[in-house]
Amino acid sequence: MDVSDRSVRLTIEAQPSDPAGAPGFLAAATPFEPQLSDSPPRPSVAADEASTSSGSARRAAGDSAAVVAAAGPERRLTLLALRLALLEKAASGLGALGFIWATVVLLGGFAITLDRVDFWCVTVILLVEGARIFSRSHELEWQHQATWSLAAAGRSSVRLVARSFRFVFGSAGGAGRCGDAKASCSSSSSWQRRRSGCGWTWTWSFSWSFLSGHVGRVFYWLQLASATACVALSGARLARQDFGEAVDARTNRRSALDIFYGLALAEALLFLAEKAAWEWEVSHGRVLERVAAECRLAGAPGLLAIRRFFYDAYSRCVEGSIFDGLRMDLVSFAEELIVAGSHDEQRIGAGILVNVAASPRLGDAALRRVGTSPAVVERLVEMLSWTGAAERGARASAALVVSKLASKKRNALRVAGVPGAIESVSSLLYAADEECNLLGLLIIKKLARDHDNCSKIGNARGLLDKIIDFSAVGGGASPSPSPSCSPATGPTAAPMMMTPARSKALQRSLQVVKMLAETTGSTGKQLRREVAEIVFTVSNVRAVLQHASAHAGLLRLGAEVLTRLAMDADARERIGCTGGVVALLLDMFLRPRATDDDAARVEAGEALAMLALESPRNCARILRAAAAATTTTTTVDTLVDALGDAAICVGAGRILTNLCAYAGCGSEWFPHLRAATRGAAAALRGVATATESKPLEVSLGLAAQLVRLMGPHELAHQMVSAGVSEVGLVNRLVSVLATYAYPSIKAPRIRRFAVDLVIALLRTPPARERRRVAEAMAAAGMAAELRRVAETTSELECFHVFSGSAGLSRHAVGLAALVDTALELMTGTAVVADEAEV
Repeated sequence: MDVSDRSVRLTIEAQPSDPAGAPGFLAAATPFEPQLSDSPPRPSVAADEASTSSGSARRAAGDSAAVVAAAGPERRLTLLALRLALLEKAASGLGALGFIWATVVLLGGFAITLDRVDFWCVTVILLVEGARIFSRSHELEWQHQATWSLAAAGRSSVRLVARSFRFVFGSAGGAGRCGDAKASCSSSSSWQRRRSGCGWTWTWSFSWSFLSGHVGRVFYWLQLASATACVALSGARLARQDFGEAVDARTNRRSALDIFYGLALAEALLFLAEKAAWEWEVSHGRVLERVAAECRLAGAPGLLAIRRFFYDAYSRCVEGSIFDGLRMDLVSFAEELIVAGSHDEQRIGAGILVNVAASPRLGDAALRRVGTSPAVVERLVEMLSWTGAAERGARASAALVVSKLASKKRNALRVAGVPGAIESVSSLLYAADEECNLLGLLIIKKLARDHDNCSKIGNARGLLDKIIDFSAVGGGASPSPSPSCSPATGPTAAPMMMTPARSKALQRSLQVVKMLAETTGSTGKQLRREVAEIVFTVSNVRAVLQHASAHAGLLRLGAEVLTRLAMDADARERIGCTGGVVALLLDMFLRPRATDDDAARVEAGEALAMLALESPRNCARILRAAAAATTTTTTVDTLVDALGDAAICVGAGRILTNLCAYAGCGSEWFPHLRAATRGAAAALRGVATATESKPLEVSLGLAAQLVRLMGPHELAHQMVSAGVSEVGLVNRLVSVLATYAYPSIKAPRIRRFAVDLVIALLRTPPARERRRVAEAMAAAGMAAELRRVAETTSELECFHVFSGSAGLSRHAVGLAALVDTALELMTGTAVVADEAEV
């Protein structure tokens, strides 16, 4: 059969960008080219979350508390607290003036001359107002206590209640028993009475919120009764005006009493107006519920947090400046609860931060403020290690806040800088709650973006093993296939059904492993070795490739993990000798799938090319594997056909290049590799017409290897099939070397492969053809371009693959040595040809 009849066309068109704006497949960053330290990370196909606001909106958001407070729904509560505090302070001021007037003017100056009725009215009003002021000073305290659980009330209020109960229910001996009961009280919500020894012992294990709320209501109604009595008494005396005759020293008695009753009436009316406004807004207007809904604080815990915030704002306005409450917002309130509060208060604070951080309008500014508070960050990290059943919700809330904080690099550094932070995060992976597992993996994933954090993750005891454990398809370290699945590896296994949470955990586990494996420098080298040495790593990834056929994102992640691990020579052999991995990668790479599977196919090609690099054993495994459904087509034939697939042509070219370079011309696979020469026309056509650096690099490398495998006159036949003349090819090589006068970061091997092709052409039999090629090169100025290449070589061109900006797998022969060989062949070929003619 004529070779030209089976030739294929190598597609070299640029790949389209994906809808998200990510670069096309050919432009994607791979370990085959170096990455600068400030290069953006490679976009993931299955990203966990998208940004909720644009960069300009984030920059417009202010960092100050005033911006957040002014924009937040809680601003309505602080303004309400300001209005109520104005009425309260006005009433208090009038009350104080009335007390002074009564004690100094009336009872001091007119006590003897006052009528009996006025004397007792003034006295009752003073006593009633004193009771109201006393109850008012304690009402807010008990309202605060109503928002705390029994565990949070460890301060003076507990001692106050204990003394009250000792006074009511027991003597000195009973008081001791009550004190013991207080020390042993639990979170039960009911009274328990039991007979013990010489008498009854009351164990006050009760609902603190219930008791505090009722005590607060008692004080509330006492204030209303006092104000009402004050209004009634002062109003009646002002209406009757029967203060007695005004004679001698008693001339100003009527005016003095009018002033006092007027002050008392005004104070009581202001207080009642405040209470009416309170009831109208809080009870009728349900402002607390509406603000809680706007702040996304749902349910009883959310309403409790808003109620606590409102009482705190009101207390600050009353006890200090009326503007103190305006300086409050939910973020600062939550920070105070988290740093200085009890466990229950920390739960409330974490819940508030979760909801505020989820707000598209306020979330970024809130997270920036939280991230700049070391005490808050440290306490949130500490909350990750809570293990109690009652603390499960608070732990998840803290984990969610920490995960959002870690989204920013500066905050991620602060989180990782907390002593024991990695250990606290890793404790989430051991929790029975699936949500905590997912959040733990998400936090580790975000922390792994930093090189130093990757080192900490690798050094954390048992953390790598636990992360790998989540990469198992079956949810454990050694998953067993389902009854419908074949135990043998390969594409015949049935897909395994996974819950969304399990799929998400598997995805994040693979993402973390990938990020750790692509860490640069000595840290990355150590991490790749440690991850590959875990016996479940490769087998878990194999299970993903085998069973997760319905999840294109997981397939891609699995291939990416293998590619990064294969950057280590020892790991390369471990992966290759794991049964079925090569066959699964070949099937994934070569079998046509839906359009959205192209990314996974590309990554499978990268993994195969990396496995074949400098590994004759893996090359043999690839050549031995049956990649197609029919056994009549060999792997090489299928790879050659893949050169015409726009999505995977680059990967196919790299795989064939490595197979030809490392399988060995003298090995048993030489007849199979000879079949690859039918793709030489496509490779030569790519050399002649490619305009982008990456496909040009691949075409040059493949053409150089295939030319070495060709017999006499075969090269001329392939060039005719490709539509490329000998002179045109030589001129193209000279043009490539001139264009890439300096090493290219995007295609670091392009000049090396061009020189390789020059050498291959100069070694092609017979001697007459070599002389013609040498003369064409000399006429085109190839020698000058080769010397320029020798003068501009760098370390960039000395490596096969790269870990960041560090090179791995150094070439056996340097580029300068290749240039010397090419120059010697050009001169030597011409001399030998002249001697042959003579």
